[in-house]
Amino acid sequence: MPSSEQRPSALCFDDPVDAVGRNNTPNPSLDDIVARRLRRRDALRGLALLATAAGTGALAGIRPRPAVAASGETTLSFTETSSAVSPTHHVAPGYTARILMRWGDPVLPGAPAFDPANVTADAQAKQFGYNNDFIGYLPLPAGSANAEHGLLWVNHEYTNPDFMWSGLTKDTIGEKMTADRTKAEMAAHGGSVMEVRKENGTWSVVPDSRYARRVTATTPMRIGGPAAGHDRLKTAADPTGTSVLGMMNNCSGGKTPWGTILTGEENIHMYFSGETSGPEAANHRRFGVGGKGTVYPWWARHDARFDVAKEPNEANRFGWLVEIDPYDPMSMPVKRTALGRFKHEAGTVVVNNDGRVVVYCGDDEKFEYVYRFVSDGRFDATNRGANRELLDHGTLSVARFDADGTVRWLKLRHGEGPLNAANGFASQADVQIEARRAADLMGATKMDRPEDIEANPVTGVVYVVLTNNSDRTPEQVDAVNPRAKNYYGQIVALQPPGGRGKDADHAADTFRWELPLLAGDPNKPEHGAKYPQGISNGGWFSCPDNIAFDPQGRLWIATDQGTDWPRTGIADGIWACETEGASAYVTKCFFAVPIGAEMCGPEFTPDGKTFFVSVQHPAVDGVKGSNYDTPATRWPDFKDGVPPRPSVVVITKDDGGEIGS
Repeated sequence: MPSSEQRPSALCFDDPVDAVGRNNTPNPSLDDIVARRLRRRDALRGLALLATAAGTGALAGIRPRPAVAASGETTLSFTETSSAVSPTHHVAPGYTARILMRWGDPVLPGAPAFDPANVTADAQAKQFGYNNDFIGYLPLPAGSANAEHGLLWVNHEYTNPDFMWSGLTKDTIGEKMTADRTKAEMAAHGGSVMEVRKENGTWSVVPDSRYARRVTATTPMRIGGPAAGHDRLKTAADPTGTSVLGMMNNCSGGKTPWGTILTGEENIHMYFSGETSGPEAANHRRFGVGGKGTVYPWWARHDARFDVAKEPNEANRFGWLVEIDPYDPMSMPVKRTALGRFKHEAGTVVVNNDGRVVVYCGDDEKFEYVYRFVSDGRFDATNRGANRELLDHGTLSVARFDADGTVRWLKLRHGEGPLNAANGFASQADVQIEARRAADLMGATKMDRPEDIEANPVTGVVYVVLTNNSDRTPEQVDAVNPRAKNYYGQIVALQPPGGRGKDADHAADTFRWELPLLAGDPNKPEHGAKYPQGISNGGWFSCPDNIAFDPQGRLWIATDQGTDWPRTGIADGIWACETEGASAYVTKCFFAVPIGAEMCGPEFTPDGKTFFVSVQHPAVDGVKGSNYDTPATRWPDFKDGVPPRPSVVVITKDDGGEIGS
């Protein structure tokens, strides 16, 4: 996903720009008392202790798995692959990585074959969309643990028009994006549902499946939760404020225990042009909507709903988590407003030890926040339909990370504390629509770009991925964000109370936190990286983005350096590590993407024998002069006249065994 550090500009899709939804609130990164007494040297001293704890398996009081603790060796037996930048991908020896689905491949019955010289809206609406990101595997039949037959949901985050059409350059994109091309872009957004099956050791997409579906930027959707029907969501096209056309910039997401997908709308500001001086002006500025935040100005030129001067409420209808049922291609997607409006990077769902449903979310921008939703109702494993409205009723909270290692979840409830009419919150709907401003007022901790947040199914520990933040100054350094000019990112571990695994209390008001990993090159002191002893020269990484856990609870990290990869000289990819024992957090390189690409979407089948990953925007990031006509790589087809194509890759072990072992 384009970061706030490397987000594409309107006319050049590989030039960095500044963050646009700037958090200018005066609240410190920690509470006032802690912030005044915290000093940089104290934070670094604490990090050294935390690194020692991680190396001994003492992180958050987690008991190591006996087999790992006894040997002191990792169970990740694969030989590392190189993370060197290359025109193609690389996977660890003994594994095979096959292309499963590429941009433009048929999804719906009757879809035409990909024709790179004729990309149209009609064709794209039936084909696999652009820039595949989050992947969710759901077994068939529904509710089973089938690891060789299921459905794949895949997000399509955004488009790079200078890699979709010939003849576009950074100076001509704006003038050459016609109405027809804009419609094709809209059709390339959203997501795809595909039926997949493993036969004779090889995965393929089942053609003409009854489950096949494309969701786009014009698919009708319902709005649910406390903001549904509110005046601030009403437009000329929808005077009820309860329905909206499409979703966009869908980055990461999650799966619910009742078999649906949560897909997060992230950098939605990029699609809106113009400015308003009306009641939504401050709200738009806080979200980066309009003005310099616009990346696709031609959308408003060809569709007035993306001009906030004409429709100031339209932007409020985006920036949500959307629930979609892949098992029912006729079902209507629902935007769940109870989960808050911000730049959603994740929607990780956990069933708490008391049956309530917890959703963890990151807001992917510099100095933004970590959120948690706890449902009022409880999950019913025997009645799928009874769970359909669980995500419309509950409490959204935001995290404050204190220097003593405590995480405090601050509830965003209308009428409590500063969330009142005097501060512009007339109802809970206002709190949900302006979740960022509500979090500002509550004194949440400003983080270094919170992206994916996942709970380890074995230990119950929750991992928060912070990608980077080069704008943090030495005066803004704190315990959980300990580096100024943080180009490399870190991973934070949160320990809920209550016990391991399913016994953990994810709804508790306070957790404990620690810092097991600070990314970067440990051989360069100026990076400030922290890893346990035992890491190889190729085992370090930069800019963690998405993570996944295999059935053993081992951590797999996908990275996204954006245009900044020349700073490290390594490609993005997948790194893996134990989370317990003497080898905890000793990372190893498993997969590397081709030049200019981003690694995302890591997803395992239930048996851990198949690993799906997304490779998006190959040849784009950090490569000057690369475009449709002169790409830095023609991955994955490597055919003259065929541009690079974002693709889903399926990885299996050559001996048929579990990935990593």
